[in-house]
Amino acid sequence: MRSADYIRAQPAEWQEIMSAIHAIIIASDKTITDVVEPMMGKEMILYKGQQGKGMMKYGLSGMKNYMSLHVLPMYGSPKIYNAYKKLLGKARFQKGCINFTSASDMPLSIVQQLIFDCAPIDLLQMKNDWLQAKKKNAP
Repeated sequence: MRSADYIRAQPAEWQEIMSAIHAIIIASDKTITDVVEPMMGKEMILYKGQQGKGMMKYGLSGMKNYMSLHVLPMYGSPKIYNAYKKLLGKARFQKGCINFTSASDMPLSIVQQLIFDCAPIDLLQMKNDWLQAKKKNAP
């Protein structure tokens, strides 16, 4: 299944916002490629970073009662997480994802800035830095 097909399979009221977010991700982060694959037991659009050897960088999904934008660079950056949690106050934030029910929860100008801020982040480097810090602090 292609990403466009995945979006067309979502409820009609979600298609426009999901399509817009998809377009923002594709246009703003040239390090990724999109593919529809299962994650957490459900198919979703995964945006995998080429520099991260296929690691998922973003994900976009329609769940039962909400949509979800997974943003892994946000998971590793408290600065980004805290800034956008304030800016996207109507959405529900988890560690690495943002859950929302309507377009009003996710103003596109803010989503575009979020992806712009996350695009330069190298997930493989982030992972390696985390592993080194963990090893350094191990007993």
